[in-house]
Amino acid sequence: MAKEIARKRSKRTLEPHEAELWKVVTRHVSPLRRRKRVAETAEIETVEAVVVEDEPKKPAKLAKAKPSHTPPAPPAVKPALPPLAPVERRTRQKLSRGQIEIDARIDLHGMRQATAHAQLIAFLHRAQAAGGRTVIVVTGKGSTRVADDEMPYREAGVLRRSVPMWLSAPELRSIVLGFEEASIRHGGSGALYVRLRSKRTRADEA
Repeated sequence: MAKEIARKRSKRTLEPHEAELWKVVTRHVSPLRRRKRVAETAEIETVEAVVVEDEPKKPAKLAKAKPSHTPPAPPAVKPALPPLAPVERRTRQKLSRGQIEIDARIDLHGMRQATAHAQLIAFLHRAQAAGGRTVIVVTGKGSTRVADDEMPYREAGVLRRSVPMWLSAPELRSIVLGFEEASIRHGGSGALYVRLRSKRTRADEA
């Protein structure tokens, strides 16, 4: 019975003056549920905004440093050897006339090559250490043949050809300034004038 009364009430149509009055009443009334939803939504948005602002910013990814390609260092350049200087013409004339003193003399004639080479190097070192500037190296003219137990009929002129090569070698460049064939007075083609570098020049070049 009650259900039937409720159905009749729900199906009842408002009178025109009732409908007008209902519109006036509900015009300034907002549904309570909607306000609550709006407030909750605003609160949620505020909390999310705070969370986003408080969240620490992640540092930007550092760009990977590209390995720098360093070109290989150029090989060390060896210092140039001091050049040989031939004995000047005027100096040679003074040497032949005896106007320039000969500081030392060595005679390699008749020695074997190995012995002559070792004797020559030791002689030049001693002469430079003593302050000598001009020495004579006797090689022999090589016009005769010398018998030898190991090398019969060995040509004596081998030193005449070898000594200039030894004097031009890199290991003697710091000692030998230059050399020239001696005058007849000092042995001619069988001897050499050898000019030595000063010890000070040698130290500066080192």
